[in-house]
Amino acid sequence: VQLQASGGGLVQAGGSLRLSCTASRSTLSIGWFRQAPGKQRDLVAHIRDDGNTVYGDSVKGRFTISINNAKDTVSLQMNGLKPEDTAVYYCHATDHELNNYWGQGTLVTVSS
Repeated sequence: VQLQASGGGLVQAGGSLRLSCTASRSTLSIGWFRQAPGKQRDLVAHIRDDGNTVYGDSVKGRFTISINNAKDTVSLQMNGLKPEDTAVYYCHATDHELNNYWGQGTLVTVSS
């Protein structure tokens, strides 16, 4: 699976950004992780092919993950951004054989 991510950039605290990721074929689950400097890579949000979603605790209520009808493009709407959301965001997917795939990272910077 090849993953092509877009979005990201610089925004002030309280603002919004939208990330998108398109997969080259269908996946079992697709979503986003993030990694801040000096920290581990953490789950942001994931959505399964059955529509079930999972969110990291720190983004619940602020971020929303969705997938298009073709189930090949996932979007992450990020509202109420905080400086601690600053990180490189990585698109991630798991295929039906449970192989993991990573897209290129996209930088999100939230200024205070």
